[in-house]
Amino acid sequence: MSEKLLKIIRDEIENKKFAAGANVLILKDGKELAYAEYGCRDLEARKPFSRDTIMRLYSMSKPITSAAVMILVDRGLIDLADCLCWTMPGWSEAYYIDSSGSRVKAPNQIMLKDLMNMTSGLPYPGDSGSSAQAAEIYGELDSRLHGDDPMTTGEFCKRFGKIDLCFNPGDRFMYGTSADILGGVIENVTGMSFGEFLKKNIFDPLGMEDTGFWVPEEKRDRLAKVYRTNYSEWRVEHCPTNHLGIDYNLDHEPAFQSGGAGLVSTLDDYAKFATMLMNGGQLHGIRVLSEAAVRYMTSPSLTERQRRGFDWQGLNGYSYGNLMRNLVEPGQAVVLSESGEYGWDGWLGCFFANYPESRMTVLMGTQRTDCGTSAMSRKIVNAVHTGI
Repeated sequence: MSEKLLKIIRDEIENKKFAAGANVLILKDGKELAYAEYGCRDLEARKPFSRDTIMRLYSMSKPITSAAVMILVDRGLIDLADCLCWTMPGWSEAYYIDSSGSRVKAPNQIMLKDLMNMTSGLPYPGDSGSSAQAAEIYGELDSRLHGDDPMTTGEFCKRFGKIDLCFNPGDRFMYGTSADILGGVIENVTGMSFGEFLKKNIFDPLGMEDTGFWVPEEKRDRLAKVYRTNYSEWRVEHCPTNHLGIDYNLDHEPAFQSGGAGLVSTLDDYAKFATMLMNGGQLHGIRVLSEAAVRYMTSPSLTERQRRGFDWQGLNGYSYGNLMRNLVEPGQAVVLSESGEYGWDGWLGCFFANYPESRMTVLMGTQRTDCGTSAMSRKIVNAVHTGI
């Protein structure tokens, strides 16, 4: 299977200029079944995309944030029905912009469950309405990254507590900043920085030594560069970017610790997290989550009405819940899979999927802009399921 996977990523990189480099790790029952790597993490210096390559996870940070929330649920420290306006500093009753452009008081308030399911109405940055308000905050976040007064997670959350929503909370699914706000919730509840909480309760117990919000000097040689595909010249080119307020340099602990996009990791580190979930919340005798919390976290949560908003091309047959996709109708999918699959991916192409029925885990790493779930990850998933 390793040779089959190698051929897929080699062809995508060499023939289609998909990325500068990539690697793939397949597990069954938590044990390695196949591994492949190809290309470079630093094309200019010809450094290979090796097994210890550190990658920016972007949205593949979200399942880890979900697990952190469920740890607090396990401990009785939060209630998923809690409303943000009751519990978070700087948050007030919600307003949204209706179809006529009017500002309307929302009948519902944002619950923590809405943040977990992306039904909060909180947008990512864009060009109009509430998304433009979000863009203003992200613009200031970026402008202050390297100054003496960087925006903190707490300040970011307070600022978002003042913007208008895109709809009444709970009405539908919309991908946005919900996971970042959950990072602020965790800080508010625990009195710890989000990064400190993750390290103490997830990374250290699981032995995830290369996962965090920044990369120390002694590890920086292993950090992959970010590339984009220039289709007009049919080549990849270096693309340093602070997308969504994540400092490209990653050379110091950030004040803003993004639960939606900020973590870096390796495939082996993320495999420990994925295996913990597959094992019902524990790894090597160390329990991180209760079995009940894992069952909840890995189940689809959208109502039929909410799911109508989850209509992304390429995710046919999936629902969503707790910051992850969930396959509910395999026959509608555009990939060979099985009912119960869950996981997520990232803006730069990192991909994670657990398949509880066959006890398989698929992990892929690459660093190419605007990638997400890609043709390469779908081909890898197909290869794995035809080769089981």
